[in-house]
Amino acid sequence: MFDLPDDQILSLSKQHVFWTWSAQARVIPIPVARAEGVYFWDVEGKRYLDFNSMTMCVNIGHGNPTVIRAIQEQVASLAYAAPGMATKIRALASKAVADVTPQGRLSKVLFTLGGADANENAIKLARGYTGKFKILTRYRSYHGATAGAMALTGDPRRTAWEPGLMPGVVHFLDPYRYRSTFHRTNPDISDAEFCQDYLNHLEEIIQYEGPETIAAILLESVTGTNGIIIPPDGYLQGVRALCDKYRIVMIADEVMSGFGRTGKWFAVDHWNVVPDIITMAKGLTSAYAPLGAVAMRPEIAAAFDERVYEGGLTYTAHPVSLAAAVANIQVMRDEKIIEHAAEMGPILNRMLKDLGEAHPSVGEVRSIGLFGVIELVRNRQTKEPMAPWNGTSPEMTALRRYCLENGLFLYTHWHTVLIIPPLIITESQLQEGMEVLDKALEITDRAVG
Repeated sequence: MFDLPDDQILSLSKQHVFWTWSAQARVIPIPVARAEGVYFWDVEGKRYLDFNSMTMCVNIGHGNPTVIRAIQEQVASLAYAAPGMATKIRALASKAVADVTPQGRLSKVLFTLGGADANENAIKLARGYTGKFKILTRYRSYHGATAGAMALTGDPRRTAWEPGLMPGVVHFLDPYRYRSTFHRTNPDISDAEFCQDYLNHLEEIIQYEGPETIAAILLESVTGTNGIIIPPDGYLQGVRALCDKYRIVMIADEVMSGFGRTGKWFAVDHWNVVPDIITMAKGLTSAYAPLGAVAMRPEIAAAFDERVYEGGLTYTAHPVSLAAAVANIQVMRDEKIIEHAAEMGPILNRMLKDLGEAHPSVGEVRSIGLFGVIELVRNRQTKEPMAPWNGTSPEMTALRRYCLENGLFLYTHWHTVLIIPPLIITESQLQEGMEVLDKALEITDRAVG
């Protein structure tokens, strides 16, 4: 039934597969055969160092036997149960997730299939709980590809599908110091003043929109694909204070930044902030099975004690995915994977700074834990990006091609290179990837004017 020669995988796929995020005639997928640890191999036996955790999700690395065994055992005992049923694995998984939320205070958990529907359900919960309608999100954000989550998204992936997306979303600016709109003529402002300016900006929008209309502020704790934008100290605390002041639900999208990616269970833990709702996916199972979750304060769940929550999915709390989540969390604890990510964080940061000092096309590097980015420019003084907003360039295309040809798989987004490896990566493996990048950056250096 599953017999197909390796040399036919690509041709058969091109006949029948419709590829997401791709122009169909131009897509050239890698025909993957197997994966282990921080590496994967194509059908011809070529090895790639996975510097993107596939889709920023294989946090514990490929081929972990504990998670694989848990999935096998769950399939053998109970492969599926209806969403309204209680199961042993659902009880264990909900407790395991609740236990790792900030201070253990988000004790009610709704399971979904992934990050997009986790964010959609978070919005439904916030609107139902508050009786208000509007949602504030940031421009440099990505919250998923379903209609509601795409409306929440701020970047151009949203505009491709307008009009027709979910109404009621208002966007605001990110505290992005390297390209701060407010400080182009005053770049030397203190960190505290920088932070306060962006909190003032947010509060002004709250006042313009009317706090009595705003159900929630949804934000990626650390911005993901739009640049690994790390909030300044005080910013998330300030957002929390504004939400308290105006009775707005604070939702932290930790789909990408959660489960050890930043060196903590969740990125908000770096700032000791407890949001009202956290959404998660990706690292929740390290992608061994599809799963998302919405963890919430008990008072939000209690708003639906006597009225029906109008929402659900056929595969809500799928036992196989829950088994993967429980095993994944246990692996993270037993193997101290989050502690390892925290230890590797300064090492990655140093390596990125070394690249920045060596290559004039590097405008800035940023990282927290094993969540890093290289921002490439044509001129350090003007900060002209190596590729235009929502576009690419010959140099960025050539850089990524060079990396792939030399066995380094990574993600480039416009003028940035993201470094998001499995959390089990070692210093020597990081160095292996950096050596390829060091050569690749010679391509973008030649474009510097």
